[in-house]
Parts: sequence; C-alpha cells; structure tokens
Amino acid sequence: MMVEIGEPEVMRVLADATNTIAEGEVLQLINCGNPETTEDQYLDVIFRKTAKLFEAGTQIAAILAGRDETEQLAMADYGRHLGTAFQLVDDVLDYSASTEALGKEVGDDLAEGKPTLPLIHAMRNGSTEQSDLIKLAITQGGLDKLDEVLAAIESTGALAYTSKLAVKSAETAKKALAAIPEGPYRDALAGLADFSVARAF
Repeated sequence: MMVEIGEPEVMRVLADATNTIAEGEVLQLINCGNPETTEDQYLDVIFRKTAKLFEAGTQIAAILAGRDETEQLAMADYGRHLGTAFQLVDDVLDYSASTEALGKEVGDDLAEGKPTLPLIHAMRNGSTEQSDLIKLAITQGGLDKLDEVLAAIESTGALAYTSKLAVKSAETAKKALAAIPEGPYRDALAGLADFSVARAF
C-alpha cells in the first residue's frame, strides 16, 4: 500500500514508526515482571508502543493532504499526545472498568506482569506493605492479591494521578491544533482528544 501511494515521505514516516514500535515491544518485554520500572521508562514504552503510531497516522494524513511542514509537524505533535492520553486512559480502565465495558478481564496488565503507571504510582506513594505487595504481584504476574492491589491503587490516588496526566496530554494535543486552520475538521480532532480521556471503554 505504501508503494502504491508513491509518496517517499509517507514511506519514511511509516518506516520510522515501525522501527520505534518494534523497539517499544522489546522494551515492554524487558520491563515485564520488573517492579523497578520507573515512570519515565513506562512513558517511553507507551510513546514507542502507542503514541508513535498515532503520531505517524496523523502526520501522514497531513502529508497526503498536501499541507505544509508546519501543519505536518503540528499534526504529528497532536497525534503523539493523543496516543499518550489514549494509552494512559487504557491503563486506568484496566483497574477501574467493568469486564463487560472493557472487553477483557480487570487486572489483565497485572496478570501479565506489566508495571503500568497506576502500579508505579501506588508503589511510590503507598506504605511499605502496599509497595511490597504490588512488587510481588508484578514479579509473579498473578491475580491472587488483586483485591489488595486495587485497594492500594485506590488509597494512593494512582488512578486519579494517571487520569490527570492523560487529561494534560489531551490538552497538549489540542494546543497543537492551533497551527491547523479553524473549521469542522479541527473541531472534530479536538473532540477526539476530549473523547480519548472521557471514554469508559
């Protein structure tokens, strides 16, 4: 499909995104089962695994629409922050949404030993007992103590913290749209950013 489009810049953007996403997969595998993963390391993974794909998609749209470099970069910036917000909300929903709404079991990330931001924040701000409990759960990749882990997440405000960061990312995405001409399309993109943090699924 890329070749059929015949646009070298599209191929460059997608090739770069493919490399970055592959690196993200490797980093996520390295972090799995590692309770020492930092917030910065987590954010790096979600940039590479999710935000980079959003960035590529929005940038390519601007390229194909024949927009100038300023608008292309603005759309890339928008997509990157939109993707970050989207993934942060996903990580909140993993510990707060119903199984029916989410389409997967609550705590699936924990079952896979993924140290997402709610867990990282809870370990950093909880009691020694709470931190040790979450570290063990991440290391073992089990849900035996899910209720206790959920209680620790709740008591440390981990979901609120992660949600706040998601909202900040969505707002940054909307600010990037200042370089895009006003109109229904820009409004729709801003609405998409709002939806990314308001969704319950």
